[in-house]
Order: sequence, then structure tokens, then C-alpha cells
Amino acid sequence: MSVTPAPARRGRPRRKPEDQDARKALIQAGLAQLTERGYASVALEEITAAAGVTKGSFYHYFPTKAAFGAALIDAYDAYFEDKLRRAFDRADLAPLARLTAFTEEAEAGMARFDFRRGCLIGNLGQEMGSLPEEFRSRLIAVFERWQNLTVSCLRDAQMAGEIGADHDPEALAELFWTGWEGAVLRTKLQRNPEPLRRFTDGFLRLARS
Repeated sequence: MSVTPAPARRGRPRRKPEDQDARKALIQAGLAQLTERGYASVALEEITAAAGVTKGSFYHYFPTKAAFGAALIDAYDAYFEDKLRRAFDRADLAPLARLTAFTEEAEAGMARFDFRRGCLIGNLGQEMGSLPEEFRSRLIAVFERWQNLTVSCLRDAQMAGEIGADHDPEALAELFWTGWEGAVLRTKLQRNPEPLRRFTDGFLRLARS
């Protein structure tokens, strides 16, 4: 009895595990380099060397440096959104304590690298004048997602009586991210956590007033 072979699946073939590992290594190397030095100053050769991938192989995964940069934005956004959600979803903490938990975890993350690495999204925003224009909408969308998560946390704080009824959680969330990114920049410049701590303390005093 003959068996009719199953029809071949359409679409691109699945990548081999080693291919997935190589792409992941490129993303990790890119995040490390760009959070410390920025987009314009990092050559592809440095990224591929750090990842242990040839430059020719790089173009198997990313047709251009711009496409690579877009993938880094997406990867960093996913990583950072997860960090925010884990802090803001903590049922064991009051809402403003959840925000503090996020800032403390972020400070610890910077300290692990001697405050040499900042926020990829903030770094790219400062470089926007020399970046591909299509990055602009991606970066704005990332900040809006982070800000919306913060709005929810601040609304919870308002409902719990931690924030006065006259405060606008959306305006506070926008203020937080504008100030936070500046504090991250200053912390990276000074290589100590004091700007992060001063900003956090000042923001909480304002929110509670």
C-alpha cells in the first residue's frame, strides 16, 4: 500500500537552532554596544566580533544596519516592558512602592555595568538627527507604551489615596519618563546613582503633594 507524502509547507523554512543562536548573539552584542556607545559610533565589525559571527553572516539575518537597529529597538522594548510589568504587577506592594521597585531594579541594572550603559531608547532619541527617519515613530511608540503602563500604576496609586485627586496620572507619567531619561543620562555621565535617586525622590514628593 503506497503512502501519499504530505504536501510541503509553504513559507520560509524554519531556521536551524544554530541560526537562531547566532541571531540572538547579534542582538545581545548590539544591545550591549549601543546602550553604552550609541548607534553612530559602533561599527558592524565590532558587533559581529563580539557576537562571534562573521560580517557576511550578519547580512543573512539583517539586510542593513537600519534593519538591525529596528530589531534592537523591538528587543529592548520587549525586555523593558517585561521589567515594568513585573514591578507594576506586584500585589505585595502599594502602587507607588511598585514604581520605586522599578527604579531600584533599574539602578541595580546600571550598577552591574558600572553605570556605563544607559537606556537604548533614550540613547537613540538623542541621536535622532543622524539616524534613519523610520526610527522616530518606533521610538515614540516605545515611550508611549512605557508611559501607558506607568499611567495605570499611577491611577492605582490615586485610587489608593497615595496621589491627590487633583493630579492627572497621564501628565505625571509623561513627566516621569521625561525626567527619568534625563536622570539615566546624568547617571551614565557621572557613573554614580545619585541622579536616579534624586529624581525618584523628587517625583514621589511631587506625586504625593
